[in-house]
Amino acid sequence: MTVERRIYAYRCRSCGTAHYPFRMRCRGCGNLEFFEFDAEPLPTAGTLLTFTHVHNLPAEYEVERLGLGVVELEGGMRVTGQIDIDRPELGMPVSGSVEVVRHEPYEDYWGLVFREG
Repeated sequence: MTVERRIYAYRCRSCGTAHYPFRMRCRGCGNLEFFEFDAEPLPTAGTLLTFTHVHNLPAEYEVERLGLGVVELEGGMRVTGQIDIDRPELGMPVSGSVEVVRHEPYEDYWGLVFREG
């Protein structure tokens, strides 16, 4: 059995504003109550708004270049993640999943990876 990993936004119970990543203060109403936010999974589909490729990476990445993009998810939330697309184009539909984005000897780091579709 495999468990799907998800990335969560945090919605303010006072005004309904969603935040990602978690914020101690709601940017909508200023609410500062830690337990007044509800976690909800982010959508996985969106639109690629902008992207770049990084070519001089630390050795831990074990790749010659890394694609990074800003994606507007369904519902309007914007997130940054890795892109695994041969020929990215602005405005193209993408789909994201949570995957290992960097390996270290005793730990894996997880993040969003977007692919075409």
